[in-house]
Amino acid sequence: MAVYTKIDKKQIILLAKKYKLDESIKFQGIKNGIENTNYLLKTKNKKYILTIFEKRVKKKDLPFFMKLMDKLNKNKISCPKPLKNIDGKYLTLIKKKYACIVSFLEGKDKQYLNYKNCYDVGKNIGKLHRISKKIKLYRKNSMSINNLDNLLKSIKFKTKTISPNLKLTLEKNLKQIKKEWPKNLPKGIIHGDLFIDNIFFKKNKFSGFIDFYFSCNDYSMYEIAISINALCFDKKNNKFILNNKKIKNLIKGYQSVKKISQREKKALNILCRGAALRYLLTRIYDYFNTPKTALIKIKDPKEYFQKLIIHNNLNTYKDYYNND
Repeated sequence: MAVYTKIDKKQIILLAKKYKLDESIKFQGIKNGIENTNYLLKTKNKKYILTIFEKRVKKKDLPFFMKLMDKLNKNKISCPKPLKNIDGKYLTLIKKKYACIVSFLEGKDKQYLNYKNCYDVGKNIGKLHRISKKIKLYRKNSMSINNLDNLLKSIKFKTKTISPNLKLTLEKNLKQIKKEWPKNLPKGIIHGDLFIDNIFFKKNKFSGFIDFYFSCNDYSMYEIAISINALCFDKKNNKFILNNKKIKNLIKGYQSVKKISQREKKALNILCRGAALRYLLTRIYDYFNTPKTALIKIKDPKEYFQKLIIHNNLNTYKDYYNND
């Protein structure tokens, strides 16, 4: 559940005036997601999303996200477009928290991606990277490999339910991944969080990307590694199995727009290991550190523990691309 900040009709009417929306507006909380509070706003003819920024999003990063989505829209990348209010600003305050209103992206996320879907997602990641590389905005990746030490240190390990030597395993993996992390790969602005619920389809056709609040400047291939972790595993009897055909289609789609260099291919395994560890650590943090009274659905860390182990047993680009 992700409605942390509750609002009433009076606040919505004030918001509608501020953003020049039809005042006969209806609203309802959206339970998906875990980072921010989201509401669906409905006027007579249009729909919008109100996002109230919560714990992990820093105030200084908000202009980057707003400008990025605006510029992507102007370059025909399908994603929500932030609205400006009567003061000419994207952001407003609701209950002392920053908030924005963005256009509603038609479609919805799919629970399962077929091979054609993976190809289309890859193709549109390529389009996103081709455009975003030219956008002159900068935000450092707050969840980069070099930032994971502090996250690991902040975890209050309480039980051994995930793995008997969990802390030691995480420390060992982080040390090794940092040591092997590639240098000087092609960079640009990446989405940074392309999970299945951030990719919309309409009538089984790609509709667009949502939730750009982890976007940053990083290696383009790191986005592919994140996407492999998030989209290219199948779950069977509580075990996650790497689906090479999905990876092959994702990469073929990407390369139909933007070529992948040999250096990027060589780095794929270590990037996949780093991406798996990044999501494993945030899930373990939430698993151990979130109060039981919090209105939040805790995602199971065991998924990414399994994925990390799978990547640790692979080496080359061919292990991902040709092993089907």
